[in-house]
Amino acid sequence: MQTQAETSEHAGHGETKTDDHVAHGGDHAGHKIFFVTPQDGAKVSSPLKVQMGIEGMDVKPAGELAENSGHHHLIIDGAPIEAGVVVPADETHIHFGKGQTETEVELSPGEHTLTLQFADGYHQSYGPEMSTTIRVTVE
Repeated sequence: MQTQAETSEHAGHGETKTDDHVAHGGDHAGHKIFFVTPQDGAKVSSPLKVQMGIEGMDVKPAGELAENSGHHHLIIDGAPIEAGVVVPADETHIHFGKGQTETEVELSPGEHTLTLQFADGYHQSYGPEMSTTIRVTVE
């Protein structure tokens, strides 16, 4: 799997949980994370163009810790991350630490799940409430 996303080291990696002041769990009323493209159930080709969206929060680069802000993470064939836990940096968890909202991903033929996870400037997840999962089939 390859991506055009930034996958180099970012601040906050190597830790699993921190005690910073940004609230990660709880009420996310009015906040919505979503895939602009592709749609759930889509039959796609590789490389796959992925566009990510969010409402009610601001997209900011990694390293900036501010309330109601963060950046996207794309999880390939994996589950959402619990609130306050740092999103791993590996082939399955793609970080968009520059604040990117679109990318291209190489996927093998077959069925895949794509989970979009929003996390703070230190990569601490806002939890399953700030994630969404779709299924795609690569032909």
